[in-house]
Amino acid sequence: MLDKAQFIVVEGPIGAGKTSLAKRLAQRLEAELVPEQPDLNPFLARFYQNQERWALATQLSFLFQRIDQIGALEQRNTRIVSDFIIDKDPLFASLNLAQDELALYERVYAAMKPPQVRTPDLVIYLQAKPETLITRVQQRGLDAERRITETYLQRVAERYARFFYEFDSAPLFIVDAEVLNPVDLDDDFDLLLDRLRNMRSYREFFGYAA
Repeated sequence: MLDKAQFIVVEGPIGAGKTSLAKRLAQRLEAELVPEQPDLNPFLARFYQNQERWALATQLSFLFQRIDQIGALEQRNTRIVSDFIIDKDPLFASLNLAQDELALYERVYAAMKPPQVRTPDLVIYLQAKPETLITRVQQRGLDAERRITETYLQRVAERYARFFYEFDSAPLFIVDAEVLNPVDLDDDFDLLLDRLRNMRSYREFFGYAA
């Protein structure tokens, strides 16, 4: 599966390691990295300080950013590794927005989402427990994320689990990031690549390191 995939996406909740793994994959595969860029969202730090006040502005800013990036993908003929899919944007909207804001967001999303969106050839979904996610978020020490709580990460992780339970738009490889660390450990990374190359089913789970 891996050797044929020209558009690979690594996804997972905040702190799961998706961006770091995407960078490592892109380097190993000599692919172009198309990362989500949360540091370019001017509302994100304010959102974590006051979610109710800044949720809609943050969500719309991410939506427009992702639409611009997705549109640019259509012009590329290179191999691509990314750390987001546009389909996850409504996931965060439903989690963070009040009902009236969500209704407004859904109208904007329906109007702005391109009618044709490039489908990934492979999606790698990293799973981890909320307590692991909060530890990793705290360790990386980003100013915008200092106010993230374990309760919020638990809600995010639950939404991701629900989303990918029903996901069937592309081949899906689910990685238990509790027992595997392909970001920092070379052996785990090489093992992940080997399993991806030998992936035969449309959906597979990888939860052991031997």
